[in-house]
Amino acid sequence: MTAIFFLLLHLIPDFPLDYISTACGPVSASHHGLSNRGKGPAFTSEELESLVDGVLPLYEQLYGLPDQQRHSTAYHGTMPSNGEQLILLDVLAARKDPQGLSGEVLLGGVPPDANFKYISGYVVQDDVVMGTLTVKENMQFSAALRLPSTVTKKEKNERINKVIKELGLTKVIDSKVGTPFIRGVSGGERKRTAIGMEIITDPAVLFLDEPTTGLDSSTSNAVLLLLKRMSRQGKTIIFSIHQPRFSIFRLFDCLTLLAAGKMVYHGPAMDALKYFQSIGYVCDTLNNPADFFLDVINGDSTALAVFKPEDINLGNIEHGDPRDTTLAEKFASQYLSSTYYKNTITELEKLSAKTKEKAPLTFKRVKFRTSFCHQLNWTTGRSVKNLLRSPQASIAQLSMTLFLALVTGIVFFGVKNNFSGIQNRVGALFLMTANQAFGSLAAVELFVVEKKLFMHEYISGYYRISVYFLSKLLADFIPMRSLPGIIFTCIAYFMIGFQPKIECFFIMLITLMMISYTAASLALAIAVGHSVTTLSNLVTSIIFIFMSIFSGVLINLKTIQVWLAWLKYLSIHRYGLNALQINEFVGLTFCSNLSTPLPLGPDCTQDSFCECTGEDYLELQDIEVSTWGLWYNLVALASLSLIFLTIAYLKLHFMKKSS
Repeated sequence: MTAIFFLLLHLIPDFPLDYISTACGPVSASHHGLSNRGKGPAFTSEELESLVDGVLPLYEQLYGLPDQQRHSTAYHGTMPSNGEQLILLDVLAARKDPQGLSGEVLLGGVPPDANFKYISGYVVQDDVVMGTLTVKENMQFSAALRLPSTVTKKEKNERINKVIKELGLTKVIDSKVGTPFIRGVSGGERKRTAIGMEIITDPAVLFLDEPTTGLDSSTSNAVLLLLKRMSRQGKTIIFSIHQPRFSIFRLFDCLTLLAAGKMVYHGPAMDALKYFQSIGYVCDTLNNPADFFLDVINGDSTALAVFKPEDINLGNIEHGDPRDTTLAEKFASQYLSSTYYKNTITELEKLSAKTKEKAPLTFKRVKFRTSFCHQLNWTTGRSVKNLLRSPQASIAQLSMTLFLALVTGIVFFGVKNNFSGIQNRVGALFLMTANQAFGSLAAVELFVVEKKLFMHEYISGYYRISVYFLSKLLADFIPMRSLPGIIFTCIAYFMIGFQPKIECFFIMLITLMMISYTAASLALAIAVGHSVTTLSNLVTSIIFIFMSIFSGVLINLKTIQVWLAWLKYLSIHRYGLNALQINEFVGLTFCSNLSTPLPLGPDCTQDSFCECTGEDYLELQDIEVSTWGLWYNLVALASLSLIFLTIAYLKLHFMKKSS
């Protein structure tokens, strides 16, 4: 079993906010009866309560520290790396879904304000940063949306430049962060960029989830030294870290060790070796203390046989059981009889007496720091930059549209006004409709690819949900759904030889765009909330296939069973194809043996010629031939598009955004 170290670098005195008092002032964070009854990493309510109660007293322990240590006090603890440390971090950061939890976390002896998560910073493990933007542009985005509107542009730029200088990012200030398709900055520079986007707002508390993940030892050490330096400047920094090396471990001031949800040690980090030696565990001179502690509390290392062979569970060594409660209980009982525990209890009792005298905080309505229009301007601008700087998918889609338009034009080139011309026209129009629908499957990725980025930024108070949704529609959805219809119409219309009327050309253009909008809206309604596009693509494709069946080309709609007939009213293909056929066939006349249109000439006798107009064909297909018949189908497409977009927005709005 591996483990996670949980660290806190505490702030200097005279901290100005009400959410957390200073170490001298007092500092407190307590928990009462917190339990987890929801889904997630499996541990009992007693274990979670012990887990949180075991780490939170590290705040109170500051009372017993010398003044010089209060300026920068580092804490870390160990716990299994299967999600518990993230739950604890989310609880402290007020980002944990309250469903399934009971009890309360107190900061400064009172519940945190409703705006606490907006005034604190949170750097997630995956470094959710827009890779197509430069280091400076990412920080400008954070500053523009998270700093109050009272802060001038000049002040924001000065703060950005100061943060970039402090983080050592001056050399890469204009370099793109990087994506799988764009070479960007190094892993350490990317991590520092993510940290910079959080500290640009001068947060009261900074949380980090495993900030050294994916970094080499040298870069990890540099990041931790940066955090240590920030703590010296008056920041409260709390983070989890995975098996730190000794140069990082020695930065810690106070150590908390947890096993199976039970505290096995809490006290000064440099006294931990002495404590474990007193209970019979001696660390080898060349061994990393952090690794030694993990081996001891997990009981999964054969190296411990030299000291405590009776404590080794061979079953755990083979299977890596993270729940050796017998060993954990033994360590916990030994700790309960230690002086470290007694000192902690003494300080907690003092804190408890002071907490009862404090009045609870009044919860405030959470407000964004910038206006709707300001947020929309910045989010739309970022989406446009992202689209222009990562054109691979867009170019591929437009190139495929261009190719299919040419193929369609070549296959149906120069249709005639005879009976074969009717079939060719219908085939071409059906192909164009299907191409617009299936080509819109790319819209599935619109809210899936940036899901983590959106969730992090929304929780951090960057923008409203409606702003993000509207910005994606304006900057990505509408342009990328409009261009395919324009390209296809401009190429195929004249190659096939549809009616040479300007109004017919633009009606076809508008209809193809409406088909694309509606199909893409359906794809969004299905995909929003999913983390991968595979299932959404499959479901959407199947729906499009069924819609094409009810388009009226593959089967006569009059012959469909009554209990299935209602499905035609949900078919995007039917509405789009009907509008295209009305636009093309009205005003045309066809004959069976001549390729020239009517009026009848001397060569078209009653015996050798059967006359058919476009209106006759449309009536035969049960398509209403009128101006309203055309607009009815366009209105139906617009209505379906609005319904699907509403569903997509509601799914985005009610999507679970906290852990």
